[in-house]
Amino acid sequence: MASAALAQQPPRDALAKAISQQRVSAARQRESIVKQAETLGVRLPPGAAESPPVVETSTAASAPAVAPSCDPIPDATAAPLIESAAKQQDLEPRLLRAIIEQESGFRPCAISSKGAKGLMQLMPETAQDLGVLDSFDPGQSIEAGAKYFRQLMTKYHGNLERALAAYNAGPTTVDQAGGVPDIAETRQYVEAILRKVEANKPVSK
Repeated sequence: MASAALAQQPPRDALAKAISQQRVSAARQRESIVKQAETLGVRLPPGAAESPPVVETSTAASAPAVAPSCDPIPDATAAPLIESAAKQQDLEPRLLRAIIEQESGFRPCAISSKGAKGLMQLMPETAQDLGVLDSFDPGQSIEAGAKYFRQLMTKYHGNLERALAAYNAGPTTVDQAGGVPDIAETRQYVEAILRKVEANKPVSK
């Protein structure tokens, strides 16, 4: 996620607040998906816009601490958003797709234990800096996440591993380490995304 990777698990009241926030935002997020699907002429499957229950669960350090109980957005909705954001920021769509898959599993209601939100798991202050009004809006999240990742790629002169590490652990941590920090979660994060990118690489003819 676009935050420090070493933050401790929040207390119960923080998780309760996150769950409450997730419930409040769920309606906005579902409405946004429906509107985007209508704009793109996509027919959502039955029940896709229904309100799912919010479930608290214990998960691995690299996964959201509050289980994203909404369904992943359909690829027919995600694909054009990814293509558009990737083109605007001169990024490969498969890279952007791999980051989203690793960050949230394409579940727009995802909230991490550290407070990162949405498909691209942006921290509130980062989202605000990037002009995001609703972190649970798929279009806004992907557009802002792509813009932030482009900033990291520029900062690290095109070094993909460092940019990915900074997206997960924060630029300060990467700068202090002089590269990918020796943090298990961050190294696993970088390796997982690189594998996804390679797996989605077009077969040359």
